[in-house]
Amino acid sequence: MALLELIKKRYSCRAYQDRPIEQDKLDTIFEAARLAPSAKNLQDWRLVVVTDKQTRDEIAVAANNQMFIANAGVVIAACSNSDHVMRCGQAVGPIDIAIALEHIALQASELGLATCWIGSFYTDKVRAVLGIPDGIAVIELMALGYPADEQKVPKREPIDRILCYETWKF
Repeated sequence: MALLELIKKRYSCRAYQDRPIEQDKLDTIFEAARLAPSAKNLQDWRLVVVTDKQTRDEIAVAANNQMFIANAGVVIAACSNSDHVMRCGQAVGPIDIAIALEHIALQASELGLATCWIGSFYTDKVRAVLGIPDGIAVIELMALGYPADEQKVPKREPIDRILCYETWKF
């Protein structure tokens, strides 16, 4: 599949089939994450992959009771073990996690799966459910599974609203 077509295919799925994900597909998806670039090649992401139904239920509750998350075949808790800040002042953890998760989202789409980024969650509750130690930042959750809904095309800004050349012209 051409990359732009794959990008257009990816969407935020909020309904999943009650169906496990084959291990070979998971291996491919997580290999895509492993290959993601990271600041200073720190490779600071740590992914807790949850397949157990009861644990997915607990994560859904910890994610502001978004119960559709529990129906996904997998829930990923994306964590960072780095407190490194780049010279520009940005922490590497959230940026590196975002890159790795987008690799996951795109690879999943190519394999006929769907994902949803989950930013609405209680870190302390997720940490408790998954045994994530203090000092490890829980950055984002991601639901991953076979979609049970249809892709909705989101409204996107026209290119001239988000892009200019050479100097700020907005």
